[in-house]
Amino acid sequence: MHHRAVALLLILIPGPPVLAEAPADVDWPHYANDLGSSKYAPLDQIDSSNVAQLENVWIWRSPDDAIMANKHQMGALGYKNTPIKIGDVLYVSTSLGQVAALHADTGESIWVFDTGAWKTGRPTNLGFNTRGVAYWSDGKRRRVLMATNDAYLWSIDAATGKPDQAFGKDGRIDLTKGLGRRVSRKVYGVMSAPVIVRGVVVVGASIMDRPRDKESPPGHVRGFDVVTGERRWIFHSIPHKGEFGVETWEDESWKYSGNTNVWTLMSADPVLGYVYLPFGTPTNDYYGGHRLGDNLFAESLVCLDAETGKRVWHFQAVRHGLWDYDLPAAPTLVDINVDGKAIKAVAQVSKQAFVYVLDRVTGKPVWPIEDRKVPASDVPGERASTTQPFPTRPAPFDVQGVTDESLIDFTPELRKKAVEVLSVYRYGPLFTPPSLEGTIQLPGQAGAANWRGAAFDPETSLFYIPSITSHNVVKLIKREGSKMRYDVGRLGQVRGLGRLPFTKPPYSRISAIDLSTGEYRWVKPNGEGMRNELIELGIPDPGPVGARRTTGPLLTKSLLFVGLTDVSGPMMRALDKATGATVAEIALPYNPSGTPMTYMANGRQYIVVAGGTFKESRLMALALPAPAE
Repeated sequence: MHHRAVALLLILIPGPPVLAEAPADVDWPHYANDLGSSKYAPLDQIDSSNVAQLENVWIWRSPDDAIMANKHQMGALGYKNTPIKIGDVLYVSTSLGQVAALHADTGESIWVFDTGAWKTGRPTNLGFNTRGVAYWSDGKRRRVLMATNDAYLWSIDAATGKPDQAFGKDGRIDLTKGLGRRVSRKVYGVMSAPVIVRGVVVVGASIMDRPRDKESPPGHVRGFDVVTGERRWIFHSIPHKGEFGVETWEDESWKYSGNTNVWTLMSADPVLGYVYLPFGTPTNDYYGGHRLGDNLFAESLVCLDAETGKRVWHFQAVRHGLWDYDLPAAPTLVDINVDGKAIKAVAQVSKQAFVYVLDRVTGKPVWPIEDRKVPASDVPGERASTTQPFPTRPAPFDVQGVTDESLIDFTPELRKKAVEVLSVYRYGPLFTPPSLEGTIQLPGQAGAANWRGAAFDPETSLFYIPSITSHNVVKLIKREGSKMRYDVGRLGQVRGLGRLPFTKPPYSRISAIDLSTGEYRWVKPNGEGMRNELIELGIPDPGPVGARRTTGPLLTKSLLFVGLTDVSGPMMRALDKATGATVAEIALPYNPSGTPMTYMANGRQYIVVAGGTFKESRLMALALPAPAE
């Protein structure tokens, strides 16, 4: 929607609004509001009749800014935090590893605690980057739990902002210890919020994902006592001798292979007492000649008993991964009714644009998942899996693989050019393996879906997935003098078409799926994207083609929100949940990068989203104008 359309909405709606009756205070107690990662809040003070009148009511400036102003090498890769709200306080982490408490109605700081994670140096993979905290209370003690880029787990007093001296040593646990191998903080840390279930804090890890040697830290997941910090259990994501799945790591490759980690967010069912872990790819992401076999529990959704760490069930989405197809987001726990049968299910979105819908008690697929043949690899020493799992329902939510049908056809000349450009690469269907010549991988390592995940409406069973259509050119190179025979060079892009993608639009979209049937309710481009550039090239107006800079989704009683940076600038888009129609676009002062959340404080509904620039990190709060007194 263009700004003049927003202006028209403002003219048609008289103001100031009368705020709808609602509870004075409603919390957002977990990263995605509930442990099932729904990202849904049944609030409706902000609705389609007044959403266009949202205004920026406060902005919180991260204490990181003062540090980054004096440390030029420390620019954060986007501020991706989502706060939690308990009572009248927001708790938030910063990119550099600080933790803060803010007044929920004004954004004013109450306390700030610096874990000092930034002093260790630039962390692995994405640089300085944390996405949230967890909260725990037994009625007497109140704690904020934070895992850091330099691999510590902290317990902080929620009232004072001071470390909890009863937890670990001086309020923290060293996560590099107890993994069975020496682990360096240069390649091992944490960026996602922990999850707390039945008094156990469950923590994953972020690990350097393209090492040049076959050895790498293992991505084992651990549970710690929330009060003392004592380790309660460890789950070996790469099985040890005698453990289930160890035979899937041939030639004893389990001894040295690494990664297979949960770098993203997790979910839990506190009633069942289960925690659901989305695992990533083993070392190395694109070459598996040193780890032949299916490689359990890589790229698997694993259900554990949260109190004991015992495996309840698992589902492997990618066998012997060669594409960096980590399960990238927290699985969403959904209660659905399929053909008259009530099912406690879990829906896992993937980089490869599948939704795997499983019974979350047993792990059995709700709809059949078929093993289908996929292309073989001809890289020396490699042995790709001959089959991969394909869900029969829902259908893929984004483009998979490169075919003649997927190429741009704006004009015959552009289509011919696209065919010529692609002729120098290998390409084909989903799971076409990397090659020495260079293979076009679609979706690429950034996915279709990624860590932003999806949102679920428990009242309608609609499941909302933002996705992008992105690719990589994966070319393997021989590593002389290295224990790793082959490694990926720089992940490239198809060249020769300028900024013009080689696939048909849209280039980002939002899909709404009815999880009671597995059918799509609607699919819409997510923003205008490069529409104007296409018109300037003489292409007939294609309509909105989708902007690539998007946040995760937020659901309320009647609206779907998503942050976006589009041609007209940074904004918060509000969509009709039932149809996908844009209701309003509210300008934001900074580019949004974290997933938005919402809550009630003193009778007023707020929507808060993180964003900023390379050197400026902000929380931005939107609300309706205060009623005239």
